[in-house]
Amino acid sequence: MGTPMMELENLTKQYPHKDASGKNTYKTAVDKLTFSVGKGEAFGLLGPNGAGKTTTIRMLTLLMEPTSGTIRYDGQDARAHAQDIKRLIGVVPQHVNFDQDLTVGENMELHARLHHMGRREREARIHELLHYVELEDVKNDGVRRLSGGMKRRLLIMRALIHHPRVLFLDEPTVALDPQVRRRIWELIRTMKEQGVTVFLTTHYIEEAEALCDRVAMLSQGHLVDLDSPAHFKEKTGLPTLEDVFLKLTGKKVSS
Repeated sequence: MGTPMMELENLTKQYPHKDASGKNTYKTAVDKLTFSVGKGEAFGLLGPNGAGKTTTIRMLTLLMEPTSGTIRYDGQDARAHAQDIKRLIGVVPQHVNFDQDLTVGENMELHARLHHMGRREREARIHELLHYVELEDVKNDGVRRLSGGMKRRLLIMRALIHHPRVLFLDEPTVALDPQVRRRIWELIRTMKEQGVTVFLTTHYIEEAEALCDRVAMLSQGHLVDLDSPAHFKEKTGLPTLEDVFLKLTGKKVSS
């Protein structure tokens, strides 16, 4: 795996909950997750809807406080160095959340200003990234006019504006057609080649197999197993990660 970029130790999230009898109790969404992600690694969190993937990514990106447990980036405790960590990471959320009244360029300008980038740096970086995600031709178009695939590429561009060392992608190709999905995959592979640590959640088996060096299988907030896609199939004698997940959990990832 190499040097850890990110380490989770007993990461747990619980919510207040009433049981069937009306008694106050707690529902555990994520239960004592412990694993590390290497620098420059593409790491996948695989599981069906409701497995705890988005909750995990919200804690790792400091959008949600864990109930207990520790998160470290490059050896630094995330809670103690929150501002430093936020400069280190970029986030591509599952849902599109641009300002719909602004153009593509205006949205990127706004985000660059939020990262305190100077004018020349902003202009150069926006130009570079528009070319990178092949959206130069729509710079002056309103976000509302973009297709779903264009919006996904723009989300990735926005997350990269400040040169993050870790990129989080929460279900990055959900609801996209296969051709657009593979275009997003190529962008993700290129980022990894450039040394960015990539952490993605998905319930698409082929996405995890195509992109990830290692995959953590999550079910009902629990870490079921963690390995490379090839080793998973080798040690179980099964042809696909879907079969491996079904064998380990008794459930389908796509459920």
